Amino acid sequence: MRIWHDACTGKHVRYGITIARRLRERGHQVVLTAREHPDTLALAKLQGETVVTVGKYNPESLLSRLKEGANRLIEFAKLFSNNMPDVAISNQSPDLCRFAFGLGIPVILTADTPYAEAVHRLTIPLSDYLIISSGNPMRIFKRYAPKKIVLYEGVDEVAWIQGYMPSRKVDLDKPLIVVRQMETKAAYALTKTDVTERLAQKLAALGTVLFLPRYAAYRGKGIDTVKGFVDTAELVSGADLVVSMGGTIAREAALQGVPSLAITGLGRIYVNEFLSRKGFPIFTLPASEVLEMAKRCIGKKWNVKRKLADLENPVDIICKIVETEIPYRFKGGKFQ
Repeated sequence: MRIWHDACTGKHVRYGITIARRLRERGHQVVLTAREHPDTLALAKLQGETVVTVGKYNPESLLSRLKEGANRLIEFAKLFSNNMPDVAISNQSPDLCRFAFGLGIPVILTADTPYAEAVHRLTIPLSDYLIISSGNPMRIFKRYAPKKIVLYEGVDEVAWIQGYMPSRKVDLDKPLIVVRQMETKAAYALTKTDVTERLAQKLAALGTVLFLPRYAAYRGKGIDTVKGFVDTAELVSGADLVVSMGGTIAREAALQGVPSLAITGLGRIYVNEFLSRKGFPIFTLPASEVLEMAKRCIGKKWNVKRKLADLENPVDIICKIVETEIPYRFKGGKFQ
């Protein structure tokens, strides 16, 4: 089958590459597209993967977002005019969903951010399969009327952390604390306050703080920063503590046994709580409690290899749907 995956962020690229490699091993043809974004193209290059660049991320205004989405649809039409995909897969790319739905191409979505209402409204109603962690309450996603929800006993990041082997180790005199800035330009964060810079300053008393800005370079006293792209999965493998207001980097760390502090403020992240219940070192707490919790966690690392192996990999679910359901159920532009 000819399969298409579209990526909007760095996480989506890593997810898409993992899916593509598995499907290619099974004899399928996979086309990967991605928009220009601070992490997308750099991560694809690091992974040695070729992606077709379609459009860019321009969050300057609501109108700029709309224009870029419309431009991407036109570019998709040109790209696939002579060879349409049989299946479209994404971690909630609105552009992929609109294009595939309009042309009767079955859509497989993954999702793990319950509070991303705008993205949910633009993608889930157009999907044929919505694949989500069993840690998420079904009611949150059901309200957007997906045709079919498929649950799995894991989280998205299991797809690329299960079996992952970091290529290098970090060797520092002081504990390494990685602080990830909030995704300030995401639609769900426009009215939220980013506390990560202030916390990074405070955490500098406990070790070497590496602050990961989302878009622009950052200069803060006592804090190091990375210019350009950084592979977060590899970076956190050698960290002593990870602090963030999002979820991906925290889960990448916790799945490797590195303690992670997920700051409340954006909305409830059920998959973080799911991993915590499973015994992974991910802790959800308000910003006011981060410093004290950091003191308790630094110097510890959890052995989670067996727990990680026991989690279900969402790529297995995707492959099963692609090979055993879509060829037999989807005919003439609709499911039978």
